[in-house]
Amino acid sequence: MIEKRMTFVEADQATGRRSGQIKLYGPEAFEGMRKAGQLTARALDLLVPEVKPGVTTQALDDLIGEFARDHGAYPAPLFYRGYPKGICTSINHVVCHGIPDDKPLREGDIVNIDVTLVVNGWHGDSSRMYCVGETPRRAQRLVEVTYECLMRGVAAVKPGATTGDIGAAIQSFAEAERCSVVRDFCGHGLGRLFHDEPNILHYGRAGEGPPLKPGMLFTIEPMINLGRPQVKVLADGWTAVTRDRSLSAQFEHTLGVTETGCEVFTISPAGLHCPPYAG
Repeated sequence: MIEKRMTFVEADQATGRRSGQIKLYGPEAFEGMRKAGQLTARALDLLVPEVKPGVTTQALDDLIGEFARDHGAYPAPLFYRGYPKGICTSINHVVCHGIPDDKPLREGDIVNIDVTLVVNGWHGDSSRMYCVGETPRRAQRLVEVTYECLMRGVAAVKPGATTGDIGAAIQSFAEAERCSVVRDFCGHGLGRLFHDEPNILHYGRAGEGPPLKPGMLFTIEPMINLGRPQVKVLADGWTAVTRDRSLSAQFEHTLGVTETGCEVFTISPAGLHCPPYAG
């Protein structure tokens, strides 16, 4: 595969999304991303006591919509490229982009809830797994492995590293735990745009890919399956599921590369990082 050549540009000199250009942001952007990221993290904290058997994912979507309005923000997914809801709710074998509906959650489900709130034009994008009541041990283990994959990816971020270092850190751990990494979806640059350069693959080889430089903003959001990595998108055009119907899990953070490492903007202020949550 031929690797796309990337160039770097100061964000205030860029116009929109231009393929092959990675924007570098300054302190004002980091402050904006900090506010957006923290509001998104608070929204995910808010869901902890709400995710339980009998609750519908539509009710959770309504709750986040109200929270966003109350705080002068709005959910970025709503009507984005035709997506009909404000959050994504991906249950059990749904890999990502599950659409909230009126079907109640059931005891033993696991669900990823992906929230992106826009605050003063800046995007805070994060997702967490939630366990619905008592869940089987294999599901709990998948959630634990997936969270560790995210944090190993975050730990690989520093100036002089590459995007391939992130993917290699995630892939090596996931596969050592007899899980697989979804290859059809990836992390992405963001800022005032919801999706921007670069793509952040969750697999790969250390040392490959664009270098990481201070001022870069992007998400890391590994999707990890208990079975094989292949997925398919359902007829609604959004919902992605595992082809073998195996369980899938995902965690996501938004971060910025600093001079010494990275700053994670979407850390839970209540310490609710990975279930079981005590909040």
